[in-house]
Amino acid sequence: MASSNNKKSIILGVVGLLLVVLGAVLVFVVPIVVKQQVEKNVRIDPSSGFAYEMWKDLPVPFFMSIYIFEVVNHKEFLLGEKPKVEQRGPYVYRESKQKTNITFHENGTVTYIETRLLQFEPKMSTGSEEDFIVFPNILVLGSSVMMQDFSFVKWMLSGAFAAFGQEAFINRTVKDILWGYKEPFLDFVNTLLPGKLPFKDKFGLFADYNNSNSGIFTVNTGVADINQVQMVDTWNGLREVNFWNSEQANMINGTSGQMWPPFRTPDQPLEFYSPDACRSLKFVFEKEDSYRGIPTFRYVAPNYLFANGSDYPPNEGFCPCTASGVMNVSACRAGAPLFLSFPHFYNADPGFVDAVDGLHPSEDLHSLFLDLHPLTGIPMNVSIKMQLSLFVKGVSGIPQTGQISPVILPLLWFKESGYIDGPVYNTYYNTLIVLPIVLEYVQYILIAVGLCLILVAAVLPCVHQKWENILQDPGETTESDQVTEAEKLLEEPDLSPQT
Repeated sequence: MASSNNKKSIILGVVGLLLVVLGAVLVFVVPIVVKQQVEKNVRIDPSSGFAYEMWKDLPVPFFMSIYIFEVVNHKEFLLGEKPKVEQRGPYVYRESKQKTNITFHENGTVTYIETRLLQFEPKMSTGSEEDFIVFPNILVLGSSVMMQDFSFVKWMLSGAFAAFGQEAFINRTVKDILWGYKEPFLDFVNTLLPGKLPFKDKFGLFADYNNSNSGIFTVNTGVADINQVQMVDTWNGLREVNFWNSEQANMINGTSGQMWPPFRTPDQPLEFYSPDACRSLKFVFEKEDSYRGIPTFRYVAPNYLFANGSDYPPNEGFCPCTASGVMNVSACRAGAPLFLSFPHFYNADPGFVDAVDGLHPSEDLHSLFLDLHPLTGIPMNVSIKMQLSLFVKGVSGIPQTGQISPVILPLLWFKESGYIDGPVYNTYYNTLIVLPIVLEYVQYILIAVGLCLILVAAVLPCVHQKWENILQDPGETTESDQVTEAEKLLEEPDLSPQT
């Protein structure tokens, strides 16, 4: 019986020890497995399967919501009064992006063109593309400011405005304003001033945006160095642009703005090159957060993003500047006096808001954010917001511009938003979130169970011995007891009387 109990204890002890060793090994192995799994899923490699297909053709909801500012007192504005605007929209478009002409290079980079297509979503919109809106005529107001120092050209422009019936404001549909319409006057201006306007065949703020691409990107695949994955090598063959006035301002930094290298830490900002802004942008860490159970870092735009050179010296290269809060992008828009800012001049100098009635900047409504999964560098939830404005004024010699007081007039603002959802979310969550968590729990469960088995193996012989003593009957005379009693009787002397 004792031999059988000892054997059970030895078996339990050995099994427990094996479980503890296995759990301890997993403590070191799990982080390595997770790291390898992350690297496999974020590098740009056709052999990575799901991750590569997701990079090539992002199968998640992505929308562009556009809000247009209608000038509701355009007649009074022409007479010198402060402009008053009303926000119309949103006009929402589903945005799809697909990478084509993908070419891998021996130096660990890949070149591609990303085509974007937008489709109107009536059910998500407030209004129709057929809504009419009173809107600044950029062809008149923009070209007038551009030519204000050229007397002869101003005289020709003024005559052309009259001949083509051009006025300072137009009443056109949302579809025309955004996506363009044929305008004979545009052909005339492009003939008179070739290359001076950012509009070619049609006039429209996004005439060249839909069914187009943002240039030729060459980025690092991360196969050789995962810390360089997605980082831009060149854009349109360039490592820096020539729009701005300093080497730092012209640098092409970061990624293309869709993903970042994995294993992020809060002290690492998110940098990316935006062809639409013609410059590299930087977002900074704000706080730790989560998206549907996935831990994230929230990144926001720093206060100095659109600061002028006086308030933030590194931005001096983007000048000529106004007060902080708006960025002059005329250098990359054929000289058109266009400005970029946050919606409603949020986080800008108060003077911009005071100059226009109808603006109501709000952090909740007009600030941008990007929620990034720091382990993989993949955005989970994004809301990028920007406003486009036009500098307008009355130009002497061009009566169509009236007596407009100089002002940066907001034209529209847009929000690009997207989030991980559906089968993509499920695959991502199970592969990169659930699996590491399960492995982490398994390692500690194995160690705990192993230690319990070792403890049981140690105390089991003692328990068995104790129970044997308790269960034994005290009145029962064993065979050995009977032998001892007989020996005692034989040894005792006979004390009975003799006869």
